[in-house]
Amino acid sequence: MNRLSSAFAKPRSALVCFLTAGDGDTTANLDALVTGGADVIELGMPFTDPMADGPAIQAANLRSLGVGTTTADVFRIAAAFRERHPQVPLVLMGYANPMVRRGPEWFAAECARAGVDGVICVDIPPEEDDALGPALRAKGIAPIRLATPTTDAKRLPQVLEGSAGFLYYVSVAGITGKQQAATASIAEAVARLKAATDLPVAVGFGVRKPEQAAEIAKHADGVVVGSALVELVCEHGADAPRHLRALTESLAKAVHSAERLRA
Repeated sequence: MNRLSSAFAKPRSALVCFLTAGDGDTTANLDALVTGGADVIELGMPFTDPMADGPAIQAANLRSLGVGTTTADVFRIAAAFRERHPQVPLVLMGYANPMVRRGPEWFAAECARAGVDGVICVDIPPEEDDALGPALRAKGIAPIRLATPTTDAKRLPQVLEGSAGFLYYVSVAGITGKQQAATASIAEAVARLKAATDLPVAVGFGVRKPEQAAEIAKHADGVVVGSALVELVCEHGADAPRHLRALTESLAKAVHSAERLRA
């Protein structure tokens, strides 16, 4: 059983926490998430045009690029994280250009060398899986796909084909951090997805508060929180780890307790 499957095999929902690499003291900030109880870490690769992300993560991308963060830096951050936290799953999230410009085999090899468990590439659709998927799978790295409220029964098999790790359900048709879907619609969507796949289903986009996370955790295998954490990095700077840990602790308590209630 690999790190991702182990994280989702527990008898409760998993908390997935996102931060942008190179934004603030990434080492201290990531450690704060783990100490706070995050089950899976999602590390954003800074990019000039993060089309799926809202203002908070867009700004984090610009701050990171502004201090000169490169793809090589992202892999150094990932490798150092793996040394400090050998059992915590690590997923890279980003866009196609940094992942394929040197060739998919190079990117997959670097992921494997750094101890990355999965990759979310927002702008490579399932129909273009050959651009990255085979190289990742050859190295044992999970290509994690996105499903949305507009992913209908006809398209869902394409999304699931070749997907691994978990299925990321984007709960709103929009960008990160700006909206929150109704719990009833999330419950219905998760049930539909789980009827079609054995992969764990994690729900994200717009999850900011422990109460929201707890409601989602009653239905989903995982809850993804990003913008609310990224905002703390911007607001608190060097003091961000303390605030990140506090919010993560409250989110983890809510998510883990909600899963026990439904179990």
